[in-house]
Amino acid sequence: MFMGIDIGTSGVKAVVTASDGRVLSQCSAALSVSRPQELWSEQAPDDWVDATHRAVLGLDAGLRRAVAAIGLAGQMHGATLLGADDRPLRPAILWNDGRSHAQCAALEAAEPQSRAITGNIAMPGFTAPKLLWVRDHEPEVFAATKTVLLPKDYVRLALTGEKASDMSDAAGTLWVDVARRAWSEAMLSATGLTLDHMPKLYEGPEITGHLRADMAAQWGMEAVPVVAGAGDNAAGALGVGVTGEGQGMLSLGTSGVIFVAGNAFRPNPARAVHAFCHALPGVWHQMSVHLSAASCIDWAAATCKVGGPAEFFALAESAGPCAGPELFLPYLSGERTPHNDPHLRAGFVGLSNETNTARLAAAVLEGVAFAHTDGIDALREAGTHIEELSVIGGGSRSLYWGHILASVLGVRLLYLEGGEVGPALGAARLAQLGLGGDLAATCTRPPIRATIEPDLDLAARLAPQRQRFQRATWALRQLQESH
Repeated sequence: MFMGIDIGTSGVKAVVTASDGRVLSQCSAALSVSRPQELWSEQAPDDWVDATHRAVLGLDAGLRRAVAAIGLAGQMHGATLLGADDRPLRPAILWNDGRSHAQCAALEAAEPQSRAITGNIAMPGFTAPKLLWVRDHEPEVFAATKTVLLPKDYVRLALTGEKASDMSDAAGTLWVDVARRAWSEAMLSATGLTLDHMPKLYEGPEITGHLRADMAAQWGMEAVPVVAGAGDNAAGALGVGVTGEGQGMLSLGTSGVIFVAGNAFRPNPARAVHAFCHALPGVWHQMSVHLSAASCIDWAAATCKVGGPAEFFALAESAGPCAGPELFLPYLSGERTPHNDPHLRAGFVGLSNETNTARLAAAVLEGVAFAHTDGIDALREAGTHIEELSVIGGGSRSLYWGHILASVLGVRLLYLEGGEVGPALGAARLAQLGLGGDLAATCTRPPIRATIEPDLDLAARLAPQRQRFQRATWALRQLQESH
């Protein structure tokens, strides 16, 4: 048996899988996010370790004893700064933190080849600009920093005592030469860092260490190997069998991601497309990333005093597509693809006396779908051919939303059994590969529970609304730039 642990933003999830891929046990432990100032988003690194303990100890004890290896997945881009004693010097700065916008320009000025080396435009969400912000605003912390780790790799340090990372997660730091799959000394130098600040890099299935004896005893396990693992999106892709050229997934979690694997490095930084290493050797991937997806559903349901996401989806379905003139611009935390604007904020447009909660719900689902359509257009501009996407994440529970998404994206959507398990399943699969598992047999696609084809009539009905959405987004950006 194999264990996968996913250090997410809202919680840590642990699973145990059988050698045939079945999920035998799973447990989650909640996390909270601190937002002490506008644009800031932070977590205490030790909270990840505590939540990992709670999640793992919530698994069946008998299954834990039979685990042969552990894989880690986690939220990407988080800057965890450690001092000489390997303790955190400050709260970790998370992926959806937007404070380092000015430092992005400074980074690209310091290293003019930045986009060629990394394949990505510098964004506040990435790790490197966060370190420049710390250097500029907390110089004593920057001077004391001896190691920078990503969130899942801080948990790895607690579990194994080893400082290591994997290619897929590290590629999101802006310190990796993504084509070469190695740390870039030029990018590190532009941030005032050296290779000594970085953990050793491994491919996703490679063993990075073993569970410490005291941790193994606490969990009722052997001191099993811990493999490098993956960033959350790459791990989620492995969990649904996205391993090779042209295969893709749509993740509808807190953030939204369209992820497409490929056997070559295909960047498009001008349109804020992410081009990273996949968690498998010799494989890369492209992503369009949207900072708010299912989080829009949670926010709108709470704001509208709706019982929860299921009731919110039902309200939207009762109103139907294009229920009214209402538009929702889903930029609660800014946006990445294609706008790269951390200051962009959400808004409703077109409200009237006739607007009701059901029509607001319909507008929220359509607005998130339109944002993803902007993203898939950017992927296609980079030469990516997409015919179908496997759907994972909390948003995969609504097939009604799937009909809207498939129609505006122009792709077939595959809804899979167990799709909500997500990155933890991919992490367990990497653990299995690390002990010699066969890729084709291990990283299979789960059974399909529903297939949604694009509805051309629905797409035609939604097209004018999408055009209004794009004009409203442009107007909102102009309004906020003049503020």
